[in-house]
Amino acid sequence: MYICMSQGQGVNLSYEDGARAVELARESVESYVEHGQREQPGSMRESFYERTGAFVRLESTRGRGSLRGCAGGYRSGEQLGHVIVDAAIEAASEDSCGSEISPSELPNLTVSVCAVRNVILTDDPLADLELGTHGVAIDGGEGGWLYPTVPVEHGWSAREYLDRTCRKAKLAPNSWQDDDVVVTLFEGQVFREREADGSIEEL
Repeated sequence: MYICMSQGQGVNLSYEDGARAVELARESVESYVEHGQREQPGSMRESFYERTGAFVRLESTRGRGSLRGCAGGYRSGEQLGHVIVDAAIEAASEDSCGSEISPSELPNLTVSVCAVRNVILTDDPLADLELGTHGVAIDGGEGGWLYPTVPVEHGWSAREYLDRTCRKAKLAPNSWQDDDVVVTLFEGQVFREREADGSIEEL
């Protein structure tokens, strides 16, 4: 059984909105890494004034590739444009994956943005989870979340997806079944660069 939360949710980005969201995230990362400054969203697209959550992922294209940073939240009282900027900066900082993005890495990073559309509280995540549609957030341990696209990229089952999100929260893999662990599902639109600073696609 799940309950759909309506507070501030419902942002629906056009392709142009999504492409600009990724560009804004990249600009924010570059401004922070190269100059230590916070990028201002500037003249924002109308959808960027919606108050909703968002996530930013930074991945390296070097070698086999690796996750270099991820940050954000599934709910926020801030406007989407500012949430993207703040998530991008946090993803580039040492607080994300243990080491700050360096200027030499910028040409080899791909940027993706997930704008949250609906947030769902569930007491039966295994039944309610739709792979490829829902991201998962675990409130417990140190907290953790994974993008809606991650299980599809790796061929995970719903159970494995939930287990791995628990591990990210520094919990035992099956902790999502515990009564004191809150599992939240979120729907989101994901836009990403096909290659470093390249064309943008919606997943």
